[in-house]
Amino acid sequence: MTSHQLINQTSGDVEYYTDPRIIEAARRVMGRIALDPASSEKANQFVKAEAWFGPEDRSLERGWDAPLWLNHPFGRKEPACPAGCTKKHTHHSIEYFGNAAWINRLVYSHKDRSVDEACCITYACTSEKWFQPLMEFAQCFLCPRTNYYLPDGTIKKGVTKGSVVTYLGQNLKQFVKEFTPFGAVKVKA
Repeated sequence: MTSHQLINQTSGDVEYYTDPRIIEAARRVMGRIALDPASSEKANQFVKAEAWFGPEDRSLERGWDAPLWLNHPFGRKEPACPAGCTKKHTHHSIEYFGNAAWINRLVYSHKDRSVDEACCITYACTSEKWFQPLMEFAQCFLCPRTNYYLPDGTIKKGVTKGSVVTYLGQNLKQFVKEFTPFGAVKVKA
């Protein structure tokens, strides 16, 4: 499989944390981060959300509070491995919901006004169906490529895809101000 085909694959590794400078810019735009619905205790040391849901919390089925930060586990939908699974792949004990489920939930929650403000970071997959709903909102295409942090605090170098921060909310002027230093900002006219 070539590197361009890996965009929709799930590595099994989901503990990649956003650069704290990006999270702080999001906090300045939104004033605070009430919830990180795709997190862990370790990840929340970076995000510092008032509340967070971990992998076992079934957060796609729970109520979400705003302002919200989302760095979901990137990849395609995959069921949990059954006990004794011998398939040749990275094994995981919980279901991966995939990019589309997380993005659709975020956009739906914003449109139904239960989440009036949010920032999310994803790969900049402009041609992918799951990414299309995000293009309706303000975005910062991060440049250079963003290297994510690992749980031990080291930086995962060699990221093969660009990332984008999408802002869902009304504070567009502040989003442009805070994120312009990170890359090209697009605001829908």
